Amino acid sequence: MIPPPTPHPDEPVELHFAPQGRAARLKFSVLGRPLIWRALRQAGRASADLSVQQRFQLQQRFSRLVLNHLEVRLEMRGLEHVGAGPYLIAPLHEGIADVLCLLQLPLPMRFVARREIFGWPVVGPVVTRLGHLPINPEHPLGGFRDLWRGAEAILEGGESLTTFPQGAIAGIQSDFQRGVFEVARRVGAPILPVAISGTHRIWEHPFAPALRYGQPVALTVLPPISAQEVQAGHLEAIRVRTRRAMKAAALAPNSPPARFFDPDRDGYWDGYRLDIDPDFPELARKMAAHRAAFLRGTA
Repeated sequence: MIPPPTPHPDEPVELHFAPQGRAARLKFSVLGRPLIWRALRQAGRASADLSVQQRFQLQQRFSRLVLNHLEVRLEMRGLEHVGAGPYLIAPLHEGIADVLCLLQLPLPMRFVARREIFGWPVVGPVVTRLGHLPINPEHPLGGFRDLWRGAEAILEGGESLTTFPQGAIAGIQSDFQRGVFEVARRVGAPILPVAISGTHRIWEHPFAPALRYGQPVALTVLPPISAQEVQAGHLEAIRVRTRRAMKAAALAPNSPPARFFDPDRDGYWDGYRLDIDPDFPELARKMAAHRAAFLRGTA
């Protein structure tokens, strides 16, 4: 299979949907697309002075509307671990539909998102209006500064901030970046780990436009990491332990299949920050060899 062309982070994005099956194509054309775009446009006209509770309710309603239309079979596990917050929520990242599922948690939250998403058609004005936090992962120092300052303001306002430690939706083999752990230490916040599996089957963007109805998704909340542990513990040990626990939950036999990254199928995503978890050594070696060749101009 020829891998998809790798986009540049600064290139404009076109959003395509290809529902799988004749009935799904008809349902999405007649009901789904109008419903989603109408709801997005309404959200984009929301007041710029929404309270925490108003933003929470608006986002949850939109999430429930789309999940119900797509007939997503969402199983939420570990809700007993969810306290009052606010948290730095650290989920696995499989696809765009992660956001819809996470919004069903009983926590007011905003999201950290790649800066280019704020320029997407229809979606961009909504995430801007609702006060989500843009960062540029390809510029680590500036990205960390934006994350740190944004986290302070959002958490102080009583909302949790969701930041995906993998920073990419390539697959479960993506490594965790240190940012969320460093920020949690600096702002004195607890971390709420959340394992997700199955969302990549709902909409396969950016790898393909495939859209599917009726997909099972498991969202598993793990015990929070207290602010005290983040302050006193060894951050690298906490990062590795958390990464392994979350991926073990996503790969559990009773969970929907997780997404696995295959660069020969998915492209190498040159120009993007994409680090491979050393617990997947064969893929880590393959990616390292490709990146070295890319930098030499021989890839």
